[in-house]
Amino acid sequence: MVMAPKKRDITATDGRTDVQGFLNKLAATTTAHAAGTRGRLLFAMDATASREPSWDTACQIQGDMFAQTATLGGLDVQLAYYRGYKDFRATPWVSTSADLIPFMSRVRCLGGQTQVERLLRYAVRETTKQRINALVFVGDCLEEDIDQVCTVAGELGMLGVPCFLFHEGFEPTASRAFKQIATLTRGAYCRFDASSATQLRDLLAAVAVYAAGGRKALSDFSQGKAASVLQIAHQVSARRS
Repeated sequence: MVMAPKKRDITATDGRTDVQGFLNKLAATTTAHAAGTRGRLLFAMDATASREPSWDTACQIQGDMFAQTATLGGLDVQLAYYRGYKDFRATPWVSTSADLIPFMSRVRCLGGQTQVERLLRYAVRETTKQRINALVFVGDCLEEDIDQVCTVAGELGMLGVPCFLFHEGFEPTASRAFKQIATLTRGAYCRFDASSATQLRDLLAAVAVYAAGGRKALSDFSQGKAASVLQIAHQVSARRS
């Protein structure tokens, strides 16, 4: 009688072991933030048509990112955005709100598909030239292949660049993808209310503080702040412990 081949016992620990191995390697490649040096923050936004109200809000509140980091060594920011038909742009690196606001105020939101994968690929190239301490992304949807996007997010995570994703709205595909990107890069995900300029201001300021001063600075900044800021501080601490 022919014996059936013995089935391999695939246990749940196989997957956990692979994931933990990846996270251990990721932790080993993440270098500490150098105290007293200027942080570098890639400030990325979806500038498609649905994003116009939030873009205007971000223009009005972006100055707080620089103000909150003045005592931590300062902050250099590059604005990157996509809109329309395959239109992706990035500004020069700037060091003051006065330098950034002219770039933001000239942008006009334009309908088109999301380009999150292209944004993350750009971040990979940029941080290989000079280290980026954090990427913050503000968007409301994702219309791309999640696996392809997350593959690039994994590359960015291996380079030690955490992504902070602030999700406007409830679109489920975007929520799932943004959370995956945050996990793969050891960053954080948070929904925000588009009608609350204060909430977005606090979230952007928190990431700026992290980029300029690291986890300790973010932890200090989050004390007494709104729940959304405490949420991202907790996620960063938990993923790097």
